[in-house]
Amino acid sequence: MLPRSSGARIIIEFGTSFGISTLYLAAALRDNGGGRLITTEFEPSKVMRAKANLTEGGLIDLVEVREGDALQTLSADLPETIDLLLLDGAKAIYPEILSLVEGRLRPGALVIADNADFSPEYLERVRSPASGYISTPFGEDVELSVRLG
Repeated sequence: MLPRSSGARIIIEFGTSFGISTLYLAAALRDNGGGRLITTEFEPSKVMRAKANLTEGGLIDLVEVREGDALQTLSADLPETIDLLLLDGAKAIYPEILSLVEGRLRPGALVIADNADFSPEYLERVRSPASGYISTPFGEDVELSVRLG
């Protein structure tokens, strides 16, 4: 719902796992008329399963799966502008992942952090009035933030 309603065309996902959320994000891109989803996963066996799920779902053409440490896989070759960032990997490095992509988040970009309560440093950052975000808890364990500028 969030990528569709925001018209997202460029999405970054930290923490592919088996590609379930990736399927939803890629389907939203398809429904929005196309785009690009870059997702990253550390575990090779999960990468294989995610690619198989995306292929079976007919959405692999919209997705670039990067295998390895996200602090490296997301440190280069990112699109100029990012519309949506999903954080759903190792909670301890949410602040570092945000720092890697923050300069490319367009004004109005959404940042969705799953299980954000396990990353108090991340929450402190996005909830700070000087952070450049408006941020609020969403559901039971998700933090939804909007990039202001």
